[in-house]
Amino acid sequence: MNVVGLLAFAVAGSLKASDAGLDLFGVAVLGVLTALGGGTVRDVLVNRPPASLTTTGDMTVALVGVALAVVLARRAPEHVRILDSRAFLVSDAVGLAAFAATGALVGTDAGLAPYGVVVLAAVTAVGGGSFADVFLGRVPVVLREDFYATPALLGGGVFLFARVVGAPTGVSAGACAGVVFALRMLALRREWRLPQV
Repeated sequence: MNVVGLLAFAVAGSLKASDAGLDLFGVAVLGVLTALGGGTVRDVLVNRPPASLTTTGDMTVALVGVALAVVLARRAPEHVRILDSRAFLVSDAVGLAAFAATGALVGTDAGLAPYGVVVLAAVTAVGGGSFADVFLGRVPVVLREDFYATPALLGGGVFLFARVVGAPTGVSAGACAGVVFALRMLALRREWRLPQV
């Protein structure tokens, strides 16, 4: 799950940076930040050294995602907005799903209360993208529009429910990721929005 999330969010963050007109260095920075940001916050919250700083594996996967995004961005037709492309939307949804599951797993391993597990699932899933939005001078998408954090919260709840009914950890994580991905893709297709106040 972690590798899938890292690769998917590195692609999504890099495509977001490319759409904003950043140069190659900026694309790489934003791609890596999107891939590693949520997991770093997650690890700090459970009082453990961030995984991204203790091994080279996470950074390597993130850089592979950046390279893949650069290829996709260069091949995209000029009249197509990258953030509306299927490559961006699917990679972002995959990252959201995978990181919601890893957040729930880490929260469970850390002995958090059920509420904490759900919160950690959401923080891990939306953290990197929120950092990227801030770096681009935008209000994070999770706070201003779209049906984005809600699937991660619901996925954390599905993980907990699966564990309560006795499902193995892997099945629980898979159910969490599946629900998050399905809800996010449905939200995009049906243009779901939370009501504004």
